[in-house]
Amino acid sequence: MNTIFIGIAGGTGSGKTTLTEHLVSRFGDDIAVVHHDNYYKRQDCSFEERCKQNYDHPDAFDTDLMIRDLKKLKAGETIYCPVYDYAIHNRTDETVEIKPAKVVIVEGILIFQSKELRDLLDIKIFVETDTDVRILRRALRDVEERGRSMQSVVTQYLTTVKPMHEQFVEPTRKYADIVVLEGGHNLVALDLIMQRIANHIAEK
Repeated sequence: MNTIFIGIAGGTGSGKTTLTEHLVSRFGDDIAVVHHDNYYKRQDCSFEERCKQNYDHPDAFDTDLMIRDLKKLKAGETIYCPVYDYAIHNRTDETVEIKPAKVVIVEGILIFQSKELRDLLDIKIFVETDTDVRILRRALRDVEERGRSMQSVVTQYLTTVKPMHEQFVEPTRKYADIVVLEGGHNLVALDLIMQRIANHIAEK
């Protein structure tokens, strides 16, 4: 199978997931999605200690495992991706089966930070959105979907999310082949990306 790997990076709340969901909705089983968030390292400490960890630093991720899994997908092998639970700030014992597909989307804030991971990606997309919008999206998502308190969201943003974005996420923008403003809400960019994917899927 001739698989194309598409990386979608950008800051928290930038619209990466919305863009990914649009693509999956359009192409269905021809697309497999691998989320970097599921590769957060397992932590053997108390919940209180896990709440204090910096989850926006490259060292928080088991990127080596993700790279091995992506290489398996490239070789036509099925992988069993770990599952991360945001409510407990830890990896679970569950796994998700991901089968090879014509298109593999790799999504996460720091996927362009590793050169080895970047080199696996055929197309690199960086999603850019106004900082205030990203903050609001993150707050709403973490409170409504991930069971966080507003105070914990604000504290985490000020102590780790914002400084890590400036130190590690924003600098990887330079590696992108395409910069998409507003993510999945940018219909012109979405249409162009869909056309590129459709052309690849149509190839034999």
